Amino acid sequence: MNYNEYLVNRLREVLLSGKWVVGTNFKEQLEDLTWTEATKKVENFNSISSITFHINYYLSGVMDVFKGGDLTIRDKYSFDAPKINSEREWNLRKEKLVKDSEDFIQLVWNMEPQRLMDVFVKEEYGSYYRSIDVIIEHTYYHLGQIILIKKKIRAKSED
Repeated sequence: MNYNEYLVNRLREVLLSGKWVVGTNFKEQLEDLTWTEATKKVENFNSISSITFHINYYLSGVMDVFKGGDLTIRDKYSFDAPKINSEREWNLRKEKLVKDSEDFIQLVWNMEPQRLMDVFVKEEYGSYYRSIDVIIEHTYYHLGQIILIKKKIRAKSED
C-alpha cells in the first residue's frame, strides 16, 4: 500500500463509510439528524450543524491549495456557520460535506506521491502528508463530539 492509498482509506473511514475505528463515520452520524437536532445547543458545546460547517471549512480550504490556489481559510472564521433554518438548509449542508469529502479524497488519491512530502504552503505547516493527516485527526476529534452531543440531545428528548 502506498501513502496515497493509506490516506484515502483513512479519510473514507472517518468521513464517509468506515466503521472500524469508532464503529461509525461522520456521514452516518449526520444522516438521521433533523435540522432541529443539528442546530440544538447542548450546554456550552457547538451545535452539530456548526461542527459540520467547521469540518467542511477546512476540507474546502485545503482542497483549494490542492487545486493550485492559496490557503485563504483562517481558524478564527472556521465556526462562522450560516444559521440553519430548515430541513432543506440542513440537508444542503450535509450534502456539501459529503460532496467535498468525496472530492478531497479523489484529489488525495490522484496526488503525485512525491508531492505528499512537499511543504504545504509554509514550512511551519509541514508537508502535504502531515496536513492530510491533521485533517483526519481533527475530523475524528469532532466526530467524537458529535456522537456525544447527539446522545445528549436524544437522551433529553426521551425525558
